[in-house]
Amino acid sequence: MPAGSKKAVYAALAANLAIALTKFVAAGLSGSSAMWSEGIHSLVDSGNQALLLYGMRRAQRPPDARFPFGYGKEVYFWSFVVALLVFATGAGLSLYEGVRHLREPAEITNPYVNYLVLAIAMAMEGGSWLVTYREFGRRRGDGSLVDAVRRGKDPTVIAVLFEDSAALAGLLVAAIGVALFHLTGNAVYDGAASIVIGLLLAATALWLAFETKGLLIGEAANREVVAEITRIAKRYPEVEGVNEVLTMHVGPEYILAALSLNIARDVPRNRAHAVMDELDETLKKTDPRLKRVFIESQTQLH
Repeated sequence: MPAGSKKAVYAALAANLAIALTKFVAAGLSGSSAMWSEGIHSLVDSGNQALLLYGMRRAQRPPDARFPFGYGKEVYFWSFVVALLVFATGAGLSLYEGVRHLREPAEITNPYVNYLVLAIAMAMEGGSWLVTYREFGRRRGDGSLVDAVRRGKDPTVIAVLFEDSAALAGLLVAAIGVALFHLTGNAVYDGAASIVIGLLLAATALWLAFETKGLLIGEAANREVVAEITRIAKRYPEVEGVNEVLTMHVGPEYILAALSLNIARDVPRNRAHAVMDELDETLKKTDPRLKRVFIESQTQLH
């Protein structure tokens, strides 16, 4: 597992634990629904990052008889669990708090405490977001942000980036809700802010679940990887054609590949096997993520 992924998750965990504590203190002092929702949001995010770290550690276990290709997909499983928790716990509780405060409005007794906490939280959350975005940008290349998310194979970085982005948006919504309540005295704004935060979390969870689902099921490597495998295979004069290249991500840094080749009929059997052995070695050197490569020839060798 890349060190940058762990760095991003640890930074997010540290920030969210500190932020959750300050938000709950502010909510207790002021009675703000939006601040309670934000505190719940940060607490859920902290638990999520702990689960991601747990999944990353378990994914590093070596292959065994039961799981001959290793445990890399544990990362995908726990990332999917995180998406479910964000949706069920974070979004659900925020929506509940918002509706409850709309039905039973409560006064914000000390809004300036909320302003101070929100400013601190934005600074800390922004720092965590910057660490994650830099790690994501390092892998992103020249493509667009949406395309990079769609093509990304490390759900831990994507999960933290989604959560931090939703957290910053939620903090902005909470600040607007508290400010409008403070200016107008209308509790509807505070409750509505909590509902908007819940909807933001729900949208984040659904997007994260969608992105993780493909990897959990067995998503193929990006088109560039498949094209490079095909190009290298065709460099051998003995290979008349590449019938099929099947790939699957077993983990963010682990690709399983299966190739079907047409080797010329006049190539001796021992040379054909030597070509396949050389191709296997070349592919693994070209892309270290190709941990296991299976090659078969459709030609009847002699």
